[in-house]
Amino acid sequence: MYIPDHFAIKSTDEAYRIIEAHPLGILVTSTDERLDANHLTFELDAERGVLTAHVARANPVWKKCGEGTDVLVIFRGEESYISPNWYPSKHELHRQVPTWNYQVVHVHGRLMAQDQEKFVRGVVNRLTRTHEAREPKPWKMGDSSTEYIDEMLKAIVGIEIQISRLEGKAKLCQNREARDRLNAAEKLISKGSTELGKAMLKGA
Repeated sequence: MYIPDHFAIKSTDEAYRIIEAHPLGILVTSTDERLDANHLTFELDAERGVLTAHVARANPVWKKCGEGTDVLVIFRGEESYISPNWYPSKHELHRQVPTWNYQVVHVHGRLMAQDQEKFVRGVVNRLTRTHEAREPKPWKMGDSSTEYIDEMLKAIVGIEIQISRLEGKAKLCQNREARDRLNAAEKLISKGSTELGKAMLKGA
């Protein structure tokens, strides 16, 4: 990924924050046949530097790439169109063009398939607990019959990716005049893109 220095996310904690806030990642794999991409919900274990997820047993990715294959996972954070009309300097100099601001993290690592019931059950349990937490009455695996859950678990396979390298990019108008960046941030906040606007206000 091309990352000018002023757009680089240099903090591992910030990269991890984006992953945890936007856990739907794009798993990119390469085989002798082709490039492939799968959209999966990941769990991050920051202490171990590991991503875990699960795929359908019918998905060939775990067989083709599950014995220690190098992979890339892309996590997209906040993003939005930026109009040049939001820059005060545009109305003076008329030397601005549209752009798109965004946050993205690329995770490089090695994928291993984990086809053990205990592992798969743990992945599903943790993902469920995390994403049901905001519900007034969180769903839990025990809400369904044991037989049904066992059947569902047999239909999926766990994957684990040991993180070897992180790349992060936050394009937030850091290369613009402060007044242009701040005004564009306020415009985004007024339009409901609160998180991206706040990130631009911080300038990182």
